[in-house]
Amino acid sequence: MGVKGFVEGGIASIIAGCTTHPLDLIKVRMQLQGETHAPNPNPNAAVQAVRPAYAAVHTTAARRVSIPLPPPPPPAARAGPISVGVRIIQQEGVAAMFSGVSATMLRQTLYSTTRMGLYDILKQKWTDPTTHNMPLPSKIIAGLIAGAIGAAVGNPADVAMVRMQADGRLPVAERRNYKSVVDAISRMGKQEGVTSLWRGSSLTINRAMLVTASQLASYDQIKETILGNGLMRDGLGTHVTASFAAGFVASVASNPVDVIKTRIMNMKVEAGAEPPYSGALDCALKTVRSEGPLALYKGFVPTISRQGPFTVVLFVTLEQVRKLLKDF
Repeated sequence: MGVKGFVEGGIASIIAGCTTHPLDLIKVRMQLQGETHAPNPNPNAAVQAVRPAYAAVHTTAARRVSIPLPPPPPPAARAGPISVGVRIIQQEGVAAMFSGVSATMLRQTLYSTTRMGLYDILKQKWTDPTTHNMPLPSKIIAGLIAGAIGAAVGNPADVAMVRMQADGRLPVAERRNYKSVVDAISRMGKQEGVTSLWRGSSLTINRAMLVTASQLASYDQIKETILGNGLMRDGLGTHVTASFAAGFVASVASNPVDVIKTRIMNMKVEAGAEPPYSGALDCALKTVRSEGPLALYKGFVPTISRQGPFTVVLFVTLEQVRKLLKDF
């Protein structure tokens, strides 16, 4: 019975991941807007960037001469999800909306199959045999455990997916141009070391714990509440309502960690150069300082736009797969 939960969760996750992949790609591109960690070859430019426009001073033996500097250019306007999607299609083609879909499939196969299967096993063990219900705290704990293990297993595919999705926003000369998820993982291992495949793994695990605990626990809890109060019957309407609510809860809980995870996984580390971020906390602090606290919810609209449909497709498909495999 335990294996059956892995199969059901895996099928539902792969279908949900592939159908909502374009929305996930837009979310990643939006989360990378406004990054300011590019190395500056001119050391004086960094000094000038933090001084007022008239602060550059040239000292001579005779006198002190102030040289006015032009004001810094205004920050580029941040594009919304529709603008980002249109720009991707115009600049990279329609096929670019599915950049990294092979990595998404592998990620769902490893990460989501593991977390869904483990949650199902824990749910069976911890469900009260008399009421046939599982207390909410137990659901949350089960989600935290399943999410952590699933994320550790699927992190290499997650790193590959983020890089493949973000590649199109880089200048042509700097693009990695991975041919597939296998090529991405292989090249990362050879060029950056095997440990690069688990770059940002602590963030991935934290995010997966939040997503799994909020998504799976809230779906089960909301579904039980609807059925227990006789608001709706156990059918498609109940599944869609409970799953969309679960998607909203998961989006709110996970977006800040997702922004930081995306930036750390996507950062380019040049040989002999200091990495843009030394860790998750450093990334969070630099992001907030340079872009403000709301930057941690950058990409929230596409996140909920993707997380909502993803969660709906996930659980509706899962319920149908369970019916099909009920007799097996």
